[in-house]
Amino acid sequence: MSAGCDTSSTGPYAEFEIDGQPRIDPLEVARTEQQHEVGLMYRESLPSNGGMVFVYQRQATEGYWMHNTLLPLSIAWIDQNGTIVDIQDMQPQTDDVHFPAAAYWYALEVNQGWFVEHGVGVGQQVVFCLGN
Repeated sequence: MSAGCDTSSTGPYAEFEIDGQPRIDPLEVARTEQQHEVGLMYRESLPSNGGMVFVYQRQATEGYWMHNTLLPLSIAWIDQNGTIVDIQDMQPQTDDVHFPAAAYWYALEVNQGWFVEHGVGVGQQVVFCLGN
């Protein structure tokens, strides 16, 4: 889902196809199983418009938890076409497992409340510019 990437950008980002086109930048990319397991654990801060996208090579249904994650986060699960299928808030340092409402290809974590603050919701589209 790298169509329409802004070539002047210095790194990966996610942009939402809604009014104002809010952008997550900087965007960290977790592609490997090891990167998925660590995610944003142990971080004491995250830039206000920053986040991490978890990229899967196949459709996934696994849940996410906040074990050793110090920051309150919101997560959006996104299908292969870039449609948000679910968004949930997650509390720091909990072992509660958050399962999405539908299968996904991408999971996008941001500071808790970022999606609400920017008018991003279920059913909306996101375009990723992930680079190599």
